[in-house]
Amino acid sequence: MAKRAVITGITGQDGSYLAELLLEKGYEVTGIARRSSSPNLWRIEHLLDRMTLRPADLVDQLSIMRIVQDVRPHEFYNLAAMSFVPASWDQPMLTGEFNAQGVTRVLEAIRQVDPGIRIYQASSSEMYGRVREVPQTETTPFYPRSPYGVSKVFAHYITVNYRESYGMFACSGILFNHESPRRGLEFVTRKVTDGVARIKLGLADHLSLGNLDACRDWGFAGDYVRAMWLMLQQNEADDYVIATGVSHSVKKLAETAFGHAGLDWQRYVRIDPALKRPAEVDHLIGDASKGRRVLGWEPSVTFEQLIAMMVDADLARLAPSVRAGVAQ
Repeated sequence: MAKRAVITGITGQDGSYLAELLLEKGYEVTGIARRSSSPNLWRIEHLLDRMTLRPADLVDQLSIMRIVQDVRPHEFYNLAAMSFVPASWDQPMLTGEFNAQGVTRVLEAIRQVDPGIRIYQASSSEMYGRVREVPQTETTPFYPRSPYGVSKVFAHYITVNYRESYGMFACSGILFNHESPRRGLEFVTRKVTDGVARIKLGLADHLSLGNLDACRDWGFAGDYVRAMWLMLQQNEADDYVIATGVSHSVKKLAETAFGHAGLDWQRYVRIDPALKRPAEVDHLIGDASKGRRVLGWEPSVTFEQLIAMMVDADLARLAPSVRAGVAQ
């Protein structure tokens, strides 16, 4: 009998890659998406005939409970969140409602319907914030520097609490930044690669960025969803840092992306103070040695390969509009 999995946030970057992975492994996949007048399904259009899509919302526990009752999944991957960090200052209450209380609703729904379901919770490197040590491990203290980071700390600890209080198989993956051509345009990696493609094709003449000195540990999203699956295949539930262990600055990101397109980044990048965060997270770099040892997980795509992949994808996406004389 095929395993059944439910994925919240399936229309996002991670959800689409995870759905692909699980379908390849023979799972029956049910994706949860919020009702919308204009559905955002472009990342999973190629999968819709192989999976089931159900409407539900993290602010509505009954809708989550109904899906758990109907599907009775073996595994539940909670990837849904208000995930754009800068926007969390504009909507701090809504961020907490989704990212913190929403996770509690998921855990409680599963506990009431079937506490034997294995749960993956998407934690975040943003929980470390003003880092207490470099690199960061599963035991590094959290010091979040944004409403998003604060909400993720709550979600992380409520997952631990349900695991320890009720014996549920609940894991948190403390994933460092992971990117792909499916990343939203508002995120800095995709903003840079899209900007490079537009400049290369004559659709723009500059790219505005904020803090060039901020450093992140960037990996490929396709590698990271494999780690999510591996966590739920273990004999015991635990939490894991997933990262490449290599950090790069936003400046290096720009230099690499422009360089791949044969351009000098210094000619096109402009600094916009309005793009800097109220409280910056300066140096995130993860130590995934536990994940490598226990899960057998290794990243397969380097930083340079990742950025080249994203630049090439944006060039391919925008080139037809240039030929047609229409800028997207």
